[in-house]
Amino acid sequence: MSFLNGFKKGLNRAGTTIMQRTGVVDRTVDGEFEEELERFKTLEKKSDKLTKEAKGYLDAVRAMTAAQLRISQTIGHFYDDTIIMGEGGQEYRKIIERLDEDAKTEFDKAYRATVLEPLARFCSYFPEVSEAVKRRQKKLLDYDSHRAKVRKLVDKPSEDPSRLPRAEQEANMAREMYENLNAILISDLPKVVELRVPYLDPTFEALVKAQLKFCQQSYEELESVRHMFPPEEQQGGDRRVEDVLQQMRELTICGNF
Repeated sequence: MSFLNGFKKGLNRAGTTIMQRTGVVDRTVDGEFEEELERFKTLEKKSDKLTKEAKGYLDAVRAMTAAQLRISQTIGHFYDDTIIMGEGGQEYRKIIERLDEDAKTEFDKAYRATVLEPLARFCSYFPEVSEAVKRRQKKLLDYDSHRAKVRKLVDKPSEDPSRLPRAEQEANMAREMYENLNAILISDLPKVVELRVPYLDPTFEALVKAQLKFCQQSYEELESVRHMFPPEEQQGGDRRVEDVLQQMRELTICGNF
């Protein structure tokens, strides 16, 4: 029976919505609520996007270190202990393996705990608020529908004198239910918007610190390899490459470059 009542209410509300669009039934507009709702929707949209992009950053770091690992493994095939740069090639592979492992463990754990999880908790409030907004909209439609019935009975009185007082009573009850929920939302929507400060400010700080720590560690680790390069590689690298190219040009089998 409750299902049928709910179905009937749904049909009545749909009918009221259509009549409001055509101007047959007046629509109650609350400017204060609409303003707060717009702020909430903007916050919800931007927070969802931030959560998605934050998750994308973690995925990108993992993909980058995985790509570095593959590069280091491939480079390792070119450098062994028999050549000058052999030690550098092997050390580079070890460093990248450490950075990749860190990205999978320490960085991943810290980033999830201080960035992704707080964002997820913040966004978890949104569906509940959206449901309350939907309930308000339903009560508003009920109220507007009852108001329209009262106006109709006033403009065209019924032969049954009890219909108007009954309709007015139902309209008053509908108005009270709508106004109570509306008042709660007008009070609570700004509070949800203000929650962005205690949630997003620490999250932003944690994001920056996590990036800084990871980048610093990567720099320090890779910097330790630089001294393994022969000095002439830094000063005369272009000349040496040109010498090699010239030798290749002298080989007629290679043609011209």
